[in-house]
Amino acid sequence: MLRSLYSGISGLRAHQQMMDVTGNNISNVNTTGFKTSQTTFQDTLSQMVKSAGAPQGTAGGVNPAQIGLGVKLATISTNFGQGAAQTTGKATDLMIQGDGFFIVKSGGEELYTRAGNFSFDANGSLTNPNGQIVQGWPALNGEVNPAGDPQNIVLPIGATIAPTVTQNIAFTGNLSNEAAIGDVKEITTSVYDATGAASTLVMTMTKSAADTWTMSLPDGSTADIVFPGGKATGTVAAGGYTFDVSTLTQYSGTSEAKVSNHDGSSSGALTSFTISQSGQIIGVFSNGLKETLGQVALANFNNVNGLEKVGDSMFRTTVNSGIAQVGTAGTSGLGLMTSGLLEMSNVDLAQEFTNLVIAQRGFQANSRIITTSDEILQELVNLKR
Repeated sequence: MLRSLYSGISGLRAHQQMMDVTGNNISNVNTTGFKTSQTTFQDTLSQMVKSAGAPQGTAGGVNPAQIGLGVKLATISTNFGQGAAQTTGKATDLMIQGDGFFIVKSGGEELYTRAGNFSFDANGSLTNPNGQIVQGWPALNGEVNPAGDPQNIVLPIGATIAPTVTQNIAFTGNLSNEAAIGDVKEITTSVYDATGAASTLVMTMTKSAADTWTMSLPDGSTADIVFPGGKATGTVAAGGYTFDVSTLTQYSGTSEAKVSNHDGSSSGALTSFTISQSGQIIGVFSNGLKETLGQVALANFNNVNGLEKVGDSMFRTTVNSGIAQVGTAGTSGLGLMTSGLLEMSNVDLAQEFTNLVIAQRGFQANSRIITTSDEILQELVNLKR
């Protein structure tokens, strides 16, 4: 009789724990990056009433007879399925589409999270709402080395790009093959010196032969551009510049040659930034150039269900999660990042409310076990009266 009482008590306890887990899921329905938990039960030890017996001669075998002693909580597992996307439009809000976790530094410990609601602090450090600094790799001269250990991501506030000298100029368009010998076409472009000062370079194109145009620069240097078959090839050099003429043609029509591209720039100051799908933080400078400033790191684990929740939508490693496998977004099975979005909770309210009903009915049923056992015990006590 007491066995049924203890079975009922264990059922009450297990279903109360299920209620606790379900209630926590529902309370975090709008928590950024929250991952829902699920409970499973298993039976406890069973008392042997009669052992199994093997067949003996003409007698058949008998099966064991056991009385169960109740239920207990087997697992509370975390569902790491993808949560819905919420558009914020904030450049530092990041969402992982696929597997992986952001890495943040909490004191000397690395923690992991799917909540990408980040922002830059007064020192330029990329932090979460608790002030923990997001980890990644800083760039050196626009290059990132993801093979190194992750470090604090810091936006270099006030960063500048040094000026670069113009050395390469590319042409495109057409110089008319109908032009007469001696006809002239002027092409202008901006060039930069070592100090970043801009000046206008005038390139005078003079038709000097049936298939040749001669380019003259203000310093007196010249270069012949030859059009075998109506199309120039390769490059020519003059005045310290290299000119790409591979897309310049000499066909019928007007002369509409122009500069399609050139290198060199003035100095520039950091004005804004963007974050790519690979997690690269790309700075936009006042001179129109872009340069990689750093890259956000991601981590994954052999057994994500082995991670331990530590609050604030954070996880830490355990002996059963495996060590963090750190890499860049879009590589080694890691998902891509999207800027301006946040991953919301993956709680399914319909499922959770159903679980509430299941837990409630399970609790009620186990309470009836206790009530019924108590009534039977009362009848037993009344036998003495």
